[in-house]
Amino acid sequence: MKLNGGGSGCGSGTFHAEAFNNNGTWTARCGGTVVYSGSDFRSAAQAAIGSLTANRTWKERVVLWQGGTIGAGERISLPSYTTLDSCGTINVSGSGSGDYAPVYSRGTTQVEVQHLYVTGAPLYGIFMRNVTNVDIGHVDMRLSRGLGVRIDNRGDTSRRSRDITIDYVYVSGASSHAVETYGVDNITIGTVVARSVGESGLLLNETTNASVGTVDAQNAGSGTGYAAFRTANRNGRVNDAYPDNIRVGLVEAGGGGRGVFCVSESGGLVIDRVELSNTGGNAILIENCYGVTIASQGGWVSGGGGIRLAVRSEFPNNNRINLQNLTVTNQTIRESPCAGNSEFRNITMVNSTWAVC
Repeated sequence: MKLNGGGSGCGSGTFHAEAFNNNGTWTARCGGTVVYSGSDFRSAAQAAIGSLTANRTWKERVVLWQGGTIGAGERISLPSYTTLDSCGTINVSGSGSGDYAPVYSRGTTQVEVQHLYVTGAPLYGIFMRNVTNVDIGHVDMRLSRGLGVRIDNRGDTSRRSRDITIDYVYVSGASSHAVETYGVDNITIGTVVARSVGESGLLLNETTNASVGTVDAQNAGSGTGYAAFRTANRNGRVNDAYPDNIRVGLVEAGGGGRGVFCVSESGGLVIDRVELSNTGGNAILIENCYGVTIASQGGWVSGGGGIRLAVRSEFPNNNRINLQNLTVTNQTIRESPCAGNSEFRNITMVNSTWAVC
């Protein structure tokens, strides 16, 4: 029974359980069996998920035909081998603390979120911890606080989250990051669109083997040290080395804080193209990073807080930093102190100055 779908293709195809609202009454059912009837959206959603085959080793799918309201201190929890397709808008209200999210999964494998639409004030829109083989499809979050999507391994740092795919995420109004990872191996991200979020558009921490298509951030991290795209906390470090394993197709940034920021012993990074304009902080800041190539296929930087290679005293200096194929307008490029093996190639300077070694 499809009463009110929420997005292109949402709800289409075979499903095993569903939840829908009819005249204010939520019904959850699996096949022909009703497993919940009442007024609470979250309870209906969780009952539909809970009605799937116990101890399964294959995916089963739940469709939420409409959205509803959930408290900031509540969760819809996804167990292993579960696909969720949420077609209506989930509005998050109230207060809470901790790892609560309208979509939550921890210590699981083979979890899929096909569509998700969230508004309001969540702590997290999606929170997943110590997970493997996760697929996230189309996510749209228009928030007043919180963090959009976080995938990490901080519950048990001996177990990395791994094999993650995110197709498309749009986040506006979050007080923190649009998308953040920490302790993840093997992740593919298509597009992250961030609009007026409080911190980064995309932040990768201690993550390896990442492939990102586009980071498109406008007014991300305004007044902060965060960036449209930030890589931190030994991101890209593989067995004490920094082979090229973090690859980004395009970073677009307008206004906000910084544009691109690599920090705290991160590296192994190649960004094909950058388009950065009028950032409040550094357009590009490379600080204690190793093996970083920016604009391998071209790009431009206009206005903003300058391009800078810098050092924090607690970490070794930058090494193997390559900036190339850039048109730089109304900027200063500064390297201080001198680093090892820095290269600046094919840089077109327009009303800009050099101060590099």
